Amino acid sequence: MIIWLASYPKSGNTFLRALLSAYLFTKDGNFNFESLKNIKQFPDNGIFEKLGINISDEKEVVKNYINVQKEINKRDKQNIRFLKTHSALNDLNGYKFTDLNNCLGTIYIVRDPRNIVKSYSNHNQISLDRATEIIKEVRTIGGIKSSTDRTNETITHVGSWSSNYTSWKEFKKVDRYLLIKYEDLVKETEKTFLNVLNFINKITKSKLALDQIKLKKTLITTRFDNLQNLEKNSHFTEQAKDKEGKSINFFKYGPNNNWKDYLSSKNLNVLENSFKEEMTELEYL
Repeated sequence: MIIWLASYPKSGNTFLRALLSAYLFTKDGNFNFESLKNIKQFPDNGIFEKLGINISDEKEVVKNYINVQKEINKRDKQNIRFLKTHSALNDLNGYKFTDLNNCLGTIYIVRDPRNIVKSYSNHNQISLDRATEIIKEVRTIGGIKSSTDRTNETITHVGSWSSNYTSWKEFKKVDRYLLIKYEDLVKETEKTFLNVLNFINKITKSKLALDQIKLKKTLITTRFDNLQNLEKNSHFTEQAKDKEGKSINFFKYGPNNNWKDYLSSKNLNVLENSFKEEMTELEYL
């Protein structure tokens, strides 16, 4: 069965995936980029194409979200499958993104939208003003036909920062929802990650003993400075490219990203007024 790792883009999904992949999918907790491949993205054109779905027809892709998830579960009958997504949990053309017959629950990673701005600006090589406007918009990402990365070919309906966050709270109603703040994941990594592992044990009804040695190694090898070094010295497929085709650092700001250092009063007002309800609920305001 599927457990979703859901988030708006640039909210810390990769950091959580790094922790999970190191602890669950390596022998000793020593993180490497290869281990991330155990947690795939959804939707992804490659999966749909293998099942004979016409990926050039977006309506057909959306129509088959649930069917593909059924196939994933059929292939992994005895295992839990973690899937990363930036999709909002919305019905599209009358078709659901997922349902409780195909997934166990979701871990949602949220981040202060004021700090998303700079990361998004860097990743997409756009201005802070444009990045501020973009996260307000209900939109899609992907659909890049010329991309060499199959995940960038896929259209994902992310919504806006607020609609993405709000939509996934549906799982809270059935007690299959864990909210993780990126800020807590950074400042109190061990405590927050243990909450994640306990949630997984709860919804999978398992009683896996904690491996303290493996946990310690996981926490060490997924520190931000180590992730930066790994990116510098090895190939990381999730790096974006600039207009000249050069790789853009994925792990660039991390804990040093503070909106107070760069966000204009204009952009600050736009974000805080647009997302006042959600930011207050999350105690960002």
